Amino acid sequence: MNDLAKPYLTGHFSPVTDEITARELTVHGSLPPELNGRYFRNGHNPKPGITPSHWFRGAGMLHGVRLAQGRAEWYRNRWVRTPYLEGVPFTGTELEVSAAGTNIIFHGGRYLALQEANLPWEVTAELDTVGPYDFGGRLTGAMTAHPKEDPVTGELHFFGYSPFPPYLTYYVASAAGEIIRATVVEGAGPSLMHDFAITREHAVFMCSPVVFDHAEHSGIPYRWHDDVPFRIGVMPRSSSQVTWFEVEQAALLHVTNSYVDGQGRVVLEGPRYDRAAWEGSWKWWVGAPGYGTSPDAGSTFHRWILDPATGKASDEPLDNLATEFPSINDAHTGAANRYSYAIAFPGAGLSGYHTVKFDTVTGEQRLLSHGEGRMPGEAVFVPAEGGTNEDDGYLLTIVSDLQADASQLLVVDAGDLSTVATVELPRRVPAGIHGHWIEDTK
Repeated sequence: MNDLAKPYLTGHFSPVTDEITARELTVHGSLPPELNGRYFRNGHNPKPGITPSHWFRGAGMLHGVRLAQGRAEWYRNRWVRTPYLEGVPFTGTELEVSAAGTNIIFHGGRYLALQEANLPWEVTAELDTVGPYDFGGRLTGAMTAHPKEDPVTGELHFFGYSPFPPYLTYYVASAAGEIIRATVVEGAGPSLMHDFAITREHAVFMCSPVVFDHAEHSGIPYRWHDDVPFRIGVMPRSSSQVTWFEVEQAALLHVTNSYVDGQGRVVLEGPRYDRAAWEGSWKWWVGAPGYGTSPDAGSTFHRWILDPATGKASDEPLDNLATEFPSINDAHTGAANRYSYAIAFPGAGLSGYHTVKFDTVTGEQRLLSHGEGRMPGEAVFVPAEGGTNEDDGYLLTIVSDLQADASQLLVVDAGDLSTVATVELPRRVPAGIHGHWIEDTK
């Protein structure tokens, strides 16, 4: 199973071979009493005997921890039982044939496991598979794994992209989960578009130089092209008119946030890749030899400022750490935020993996080291009860410990990055991708 030529099947990324359920987990410290709900996380975990050609081609496995009244009631892991898991090949035309291994969200009363080239797959609160979900027939193409829920309206904003026209379609679903808008985004191209952003007034799309290419045989047919510019499209949520800004060539996988500043300009922030950083990560994802045991990002925190009134754009670096998997307090999605969180990879003066907190007002960075042989996941923000400041809350992250062959769910104070509680999980959880905290009240 652990094909040494494929780093995404080794070390922190070594798949687990079965599904288990464990109850009444050991807790060190005290779980905050307001943490009543489920922490779910998705990631790629191919079945035993399967060696996918690309990290993103591994079958999706969900991991969940149920917290309630200061207890960790259970842990469970389940494969998302799609046709792909059972060996049906992905062709790009069968929307139901999904790895379903990138993200999991809750919206309109449904838990949805997401992979951007396919339909969502619905699962239960106990992570059992229900089946593909097409919003009552209104979704006829793929859905991004990075939808954005507007914290004011409760609407879900998302998109589907394709290597063939129409390249990009923008959707809005009501708080109840009904698609109320589907708009083709004019001027888009065949770029790999993993994420996007919203402000309270706009949708923001990114067409990078990583574009569809038949010559790419890694299993994900996209490749960096020097002759393709990086363009950012700003579309008012009230219309279909898009303003495209051409900026210095770069690529983004994930967005930190976007908002309108006091001068009416659209601000976009996230980890920026140049060509060297992108291709280094891509070679790890496809298992090229000599590219280490983890996808050391090489991307750095960056800001773009786009002025729809003048058509001018500018950009600036915000930090020099190699970071990825950004997150914020989701109550600030689409509005100005001061704080963000990310995984800091080894390099730029750091040894080992850290959780980092950025303060975009002061420029300060605060680091939480996870120690030798330990790798954290994406930090999911959960607001504290009665909190008044943006960073009044907790960060939840699963940390993989290679030396102990174990994992823990860490509960970290989002203010000072001190550890509040640690939940011992019954097994080592492979490094994964994205997840969410879903409160019992939802």
